[in-house]
Amino acid sequence: MPCKLALASIRLIFISFLLLLVQHNSWGQDSLNMKKMDTLPRHNPRLATKYSAIFPGLGQIYNKQYWKLPIVYGVIAIPVATYIYNDDLYNKTKFAYTAKFKEQNGDNSDVDKIDPILKNLSLGSLQSYRNSFRKDRDYSILWFIIGWGLNVVDATVSGHLKEFDVSSNLAISIKPMVQPQFRQGGLSLQLHLKNTQGK
Repeated sequence: MPCKLALASIRLIFISFLLLLVQHNSWGQDSLNMKKMDTLPRHNPRLATKYSAIFPGLGQIYNKQYWKLPIVYGVIAIPVATYIYNDDLYNKTKFAYTAKFKEQNGDNSDVDKIDPILKNLSLGSLQSYRNSFRKDRDYSILWFIIGWGLNVVDATVSGHLKEFDVSSNLAISIKPMVQPQFRQGGLSLQLHLKNTQGK
């Protein structure tokens, strides 16, 4: 059941990605929408968030942070690989447990189909291994979702940080200050962060 759920969610993600590309291309052909797009900021952090939510790494590509792609795909690939590994062993131990259980009741029809590594294990050992592989497979799904979420968070934060000027000519000034209510004078330190988009 979780395997079918994972396949269905991958199909949904792929279809959403295709629809986003079709929608983006249709905007590019409409002259009114082109004028609207020219008035928008050049870099939109929301698009980075959407792209990463639809397909991992796409937000990093939009942010032009190509060096993060191996990290994103590594974080996503590890739970996928562990899911496949644990799902395969779960199915083998589940089948072996069922065959051994039927053997105790006099039905030897499935004993020959048991994986050779699992043939010499007892019914209790098979049950324990089956439960362990199922638990590890379910944890792999959880880690996959967490990895995908971290990918979206990274694209969002990086998209927001792209708009700020981090050059060496940031404005900082020290000015005299008077507080009439306290009849005090002093100095104020002001730091002016410039937004490169000029919102």
